[in-house]
Amino acid sequence: MSQNELRDAPEPALTLDAAEQLLAIREIERVFAARLRVMDNKQWEYYPTLHTEDVVSETWQGLPGDKQPRTDGESGRVVGREALTRAINNLLDGPVPITSAHHGHCPEIVLESDTTARGVWAMEDRLWWDNNGTEESLHGWGHYHERYAKVDGVWLISYRKLTRLRQVHTPGFFSFLKPL
Repeated sequence: MSQNELRDAPEPALTLDAAEQLLAIREIERVFAARLRVMDNKQWEYYPTLHTEDVVSETWQGLPGDKQPRTDGESGRVVGREALTRAINNLLDGPVPITSAHHGHCPEIVLESDTTARGVWAMEDRLWWDNNGTEESLHGWGHYHERYAKVDGVWLISYRKLTRLRQVHTPGFFSFLKPL
């Protein structure tokens, strides 16, 4: 089901009992944690398996506007798990390898139905790279706003938006970056 169909379809009722709801929330926490670990470890073969086919990512806030990925002419937006994997891979593991450490904290997960949920996570990220002997770095804080869908019995990430509260970086941090 596409993102538009998901938005337009009436929401089914939540029928899970309390134990099933707790299990669903725990499974969502695991897929979120796995995404951060897989991304930081550059395990690109696993990254798409954590997302729906039609995932939408709006997580590019903080990148210079001319470097942000584009989908259908819209800056800062990537649609589809393969396109998302390519964009993240190009950012963190392109011609200039970036070391990254992403943390997600204090999840606020709400089940909307037996197969859909939304969540907000406090986040912190650190990124480093070597610029001919000078360490360039970025340190950011903010929130991930996500949606989840249970597909074939597995919870997956279907939407993500990053809102940054603060970002501190060295003057040359973005000099490695090519348009995504």
